[in-house]
Amino acid sequence: MEAAIHQIATELEDHHNNPNSQLPITQSTLSALQTLLDYTINKDDPIEIENLSDELSDKNLSLSTALLHPLTAAMDSGGPHHSLLASKVYLSLLLTKNFPVISLFNPVAFHSLLRTIRRSFKTSQSGAPNSNSGQKKKGKGKGKGKGKGKRVSFGDNDDNDDDDGGNGREFDEPREFDVRVLFPVLERLHLVLNLIHLDRFPDCLKGLVQTITAIPTIALESCGGSPNFSKLCHLCGEILSELLKSEHGDKGVTSAEVLKSLSSSIIVSKSQARTFSLSYVVNKMGVMAKESDEIRKSMVNFPKYLIRKAPERAELRALAVESILEVVGSLEYEDQIEFSDYVVKMTHGKPQLRLLAVDLILNLIMSLDNPLGHESSWGIKCLKALLERCSDSTAGIRARAITNLAQLVGFLSGNNENKTELMKIMGCGEDGGINDLLRKRCVDEKAAVRKSALVLISKLTALQSQGGGFDEMLLKIMGVACSDQLVSIRKAAISALSETFRKFGDENVTKEWLHSVPHLITDNETSIQEECENLFLELVLDRISRAGSNVDDLSLSDGVLGLLKEICNGEVSPWVKKICTNLGKKKKLKPKIAASLQNIIKKSESMWLADSKPIEKWLAPPGAWFLLSEVSGFLLKAVDWEFLYHHWQLLDKQESSSTLLEEDIESNSVDWAGDRVFLLQTISNVSVELPTKAAADLAHNLLKRIEDFSMHTMEVDAHVKALRTLCKRKAKDQQEADNLVMKWVHQLLSEASTTLQKYVTKDSEMNNSLFTPPSGTRKGNRSSRKMSKLLVQASTAVYTIGSLVIVCPSADLTTIIPILHDIITSGISDPKQKKLPGVSVSFKQTAPSLYIQAWVAMGRICLADDKLAKRYIPLFVQEMEKSDIASLRNNIVVMMTDFCVRYTALVDCYIPNITKCLRDPCELVRRQTFTLLCRLLQRDYVKWRGVLFLRFLLSLVDESEKIRQLADFLFGNILKVKAPLLAYNSFVEAIFVLNDCNAHTGQSNPLSSQRESRLFSIRGNDERSRSQRMHIYVSLLKQMAPEHLLATFAKVCAEILASASDGLLKIEDVTSQSVLQDAFRVLSCKEIKIPTNKASSAESSEMEEDVTENSIKGRVITQAVKKSLIQNTIPIFIELKRLLESKNSPLTGSLMDCLRILLKDYKNEIEEMLVADKQLQKELVYDMQKYESQKARSTAAEAVDKGVNVNSVHTSSKVSSAVAGVMAEATAKSVLRDVNQGAGTPSLSAMHAPKLKSSTAGAARQNTRSSAVLESVRRRQSFDLDDES
Repeated sequence: MEAAIHQIATELEDHHNNPNSQLPITQSTLSALQTLLDYTINKDDPIEIENLSDELSDKNLSLSTALLHPLTAAMDSGGPHHSLLASKVYLSLLLTKNFPVISLFNPVAFHSLLRTIRRSFKTSQSGAPNSNSGQKKKGKGKGKGKGKGKRVSFGDNDDNDDDDGGNGREFDEPREFDVRVLFPVLERLHLVLNLIHLDRFPDCLKGLVQTITAIPTIALESCGGSPNFSKLCHLCGEILSELLKSEHGDKGVTSAEVLKSLSSSIIVSKSQARTFSLSYVVNKMGVMAKESDEIRKSMVNFPKYLIRKAPERAELRALAVESILEVVGSLEYEDQIEFSDYVVKMTHGKPQLRLLAVDLILNLIMSLDNPLGHESSWGIKCLKALLERCSDSTAGIRARAITNLAQLVGFLSGNNENKTELMKIMGCGEDGGINDLLRKRCVDEKAAVRKSALVLISKLTALQSQGGGFDEMLLKIMGVACSDQLVSIRKAAISALSETFRKFGDENVTKEWLHSVPHLITDNETSIQEECENLFLELVLDRISRAGSNVDDLSLSDGVLGLLKEICNGEVSPWVKKICTNLGKKKKLKPKIAASLQNIIKKSESMWLADSKPIEKWLAPPGAWFLLSEVSGFLLKAVDWEFLYHHWQLLDKQESSSTLLEEDIESNSVDWAGDRVFLLQTISNVSVELPTKAAADLAHNLLKRIEDFSMHTMEVDAHVKALRTLCKRKAKDQQEADNLVMKWVHQLLSEASTTLQKYVTKDSEMNNSLFTPPSGTRKGNRSSRKMSKLLVQASTAVYTIGSLVIVCPSADLTTIIPILHDIITSGISDPKQKKLPGVSVSFKQTAPSLYIQAWVAMGRICLADDKLAKRYIPLFVQEMEKSDIASLRNNIVVMMTDFCVRYTALVDCYIPNITKCLRDPCELVRRQTFTLLCRLLQRDYVKWRGVLFLRFLLSLVDESEKIRQLADFLFGNILKVKAPLLAYNSFVEAIFVLNDCNAHTGQSNPLSSQRESRLFSIRGNDERSRSQRMHIYVSLLKQMAPEHLLATFAKVCAEILASASDGLLKIEDVTSQSVLQDAFRVLSCKEIKIPTNKASSAESSEMEEDVTENSIKGRVITQAVKKSLIQNTIPIFIELKRLLESKNSPLTGSLMDCLRILLKDYKNEIEEMLVADKQLQKELVYDMQKYESQKARSTAAEAVDKGVNVNSVHTSSKVSSAVAGVMAEATAKSVLRDVNQGAGTPSLSAMHAPKLKSSTAGAARQNTRSSAVLESVRRRQSFDLDDES
């Protein structure tokens, strides 16, 4: 020890004698001093320290004075281990018994200690790689491992502080830092705080708090995840707890500083440092807050501080919300209530605060107890505030609020008391309640809001069931959303509507679901198709299976009868067929569904007979036979033949007992016919399983029924197909089957020809006879009934001919075609036609049903004979355009589309004729034409060229809502993928065509073409026509990419505005004026603007749904393109403005409105362009100000004339000031009238002017000057008074 004491004293003397030296105390001396101090502390024997002090006293040195400066220098300038050793020595000195602490403790030295602690981690992170690389260069062959240096292991044992203390090295060699070296320093620091109170050293206290709270964060990289990190955090917590004692100053100030320092690690990222900080605040300080009011106040304010510091990014904001809720959970109940009130106030703050408040409300209600209890109303206030934010001006906040509300509804619905209170707060079933809110939000302009609203609807189903039924308007909105352009919206709508269907079994929900979801089986998105199949299997087939397995009370079986009835609806059945086919191919159909359908039919029959009702009037539940016919093709063995045979016999008897006169068909006969059709289809599906004798009897029965031509036409196809199926499946080979089919086809064609010829002859005789029995006589009535029966048979025979042609295209029709030709041409008024022998009767008037069926049969024959098709297709087109029978036009449209598939080149020239049916007066014809043409376009039988696309545009504004929905789906989903450039390429032409303006073609249209162009235009300048055209333009703009929006902007300017300024577009023409006005409205609409990233962070972080490919491309478009565009556009506007003003055109106002919006939207680009032309800039600004003033004045005058209150006019400041000016002027005039007793204010010339003395030399000149001055005054006064009004 004596040698160590001598070494220490000598070095301290050298430092004292050389005060300007900046060298720190050597590491060997520090080690010796530490050994000395450890001995003193452990043995509790100060003898060695006293010896050192005595030796220093001999040299006229004080121990504390001599050590302070060298130790401070060592802590500041040494390496990490050197400085930490100096820090340990410094703290050990402070802990030494009887040592003068006051003289040794110094704020400068203490701050050096804190810097050493922080610097040790930074050095270990940045210095270790350098030391490794240097070591690698120095000793490649010295046997040291790669990347490893000397490692010092300082643990809790103080005896082994340094392994090279006696070698006299002044500084550390590069070596890896071990965090355990820091443990003794922190332990001694904790002990020192018991001796030294920092209340007199606020800077030291603040620095210590900041250092200790930063240690877990900066230590993550070096020791995160290890047991050492846990011990390090424990030591930091102990030190912070010590600092929160009253000895170190005001607890409120200290706790606030601690919380402030911990906040950065709490909200920055999710890490072990955050876990420590949050755990310390909640578990340690939360307990302290219960015992100290000062700490409690800091804890109460800490969540508010975190709110202000919360990041804007969505992930970090969610982390901040989670942290805030943990802190709030540690508070007292009264403090939690106070915080909830603060959050409610936040909902009226800035967007960032509103967004955060929306998330906090969700978590507060879900985490705190009894949110909707009667004792406190904090939860009710929060819910009402959240409901208000569902209508926030920022779309991101609206979406987030609705999403959170949906989560709360699901959370609170589990408790009956909460559910009742929730319904009351949300106003379920009340005017202005949640239903009205959802109606608005489901059609919101932002996709994320619409999606959130649909999610909320799905959660509200439980509440709606108690509120007296589901809102029909919401049902329709969800149905429309199932056809939304965005895949995510369609998925959300499907989910919401399906959830509603699960909870509600009433007729409206069932109908809306079946009309909205099954048709998505044709969606472009595969996942939606699969979801559609799974939902149909769950919500329809499984429900029917459950009901069919328990048919004790058929009327109450889960609404299954209404479900079956709606399935066979004409608009639903095609999609049900496709879904059943897909499920059958994937082997997802179970035999239970077929057995259940049979049970339902059997139970219905037995219940009918149990009521002693005649079986002839019994009908199976609507839809049961239809669904069985669709699933039976994949469940052959699940259908019982005895069951089928029994009902076939039953339905056959019903048909034979009914009369099928054309004008006297009972309603039940149509239903029976439909059931027979589906029954025959089921029999055909399972015909392989039929016994041979039963199959032969059935085939004979079918052939006999067809020969009678007494069936309903809807049954004929089913009978013919069933007969062919039986022949093919029961024949020994294909040759035998073909022979059997050919045999009975020729037999039936012969019978049909005879029946048809018989009616034609009889009808011709009656019309050409000189004597016709009066209709009122017995003979006349008998003849009329006979002809009616013959007409029904003839119509059925003609329809049967068409069915037979489909089954056997090679059949001989030489005797039938002339008869059909005579029938379909009987209505043509051609002089040559009357000279030909044959029919002279117009069947179009006498037998319209036969006339229509003849066209259908001829169409089917033409499909089998291409030579005949070439002759008759022009005749079909002529009849389609001129016929006044809607059903015939509809049938011909169907046939023309079939011809287009079979004879594409032959029909291609008639596509414009077919498109005329898009403007047919009958909605069914329009919808059929639209659907069929869409199918042809999707299969590339028809191309989007010529007038086809422009004529389809009118469907976007069709009178029928269903057609509008189909058109929206076509343009928003199909065309956007299949032909993305179509809208861009045809946009300008669409503006001319919709206004019926042919200026772009440069020639006038002939009379027939004018009629067509007017048919497919929306002429007129009335509000309805303008809004319809604008709706079409907006729909097209929404399909364009950002670069195409810019190009469209340029094309509109170049091809419309420039044409007008050059005189190519006649401004005097009414249609040209409409074109110009539409161009102005398009250029100023928001849809043509380029998507930007200027949205608020609160909105952008929540609008991930809107980040599509188009918005990504929009960021790539450079400002140079926009600048070039606007520089080419403004001169066109200026030239056109001068032209319109010279002609005093009413379009000047539209141009100025458009120009004002451009000046606002492209402000930077226009300012750069106008820098070189100051005069032009002044003219534009002056013209805009003048126009704005005139417009504001006219608006104000209208408001005053109508007696509108100024405060209720929500307009610009210019309009408000103009309103005030006009009102003041009106008030002044009324006051003057009262003063003059009703007489108007006299003009200046009528007033008596005072006489002025004048010199004789210039009397005339003075009079002239005075009159000129008075005249100028008079003119000036009229600038803004009466004359302007």
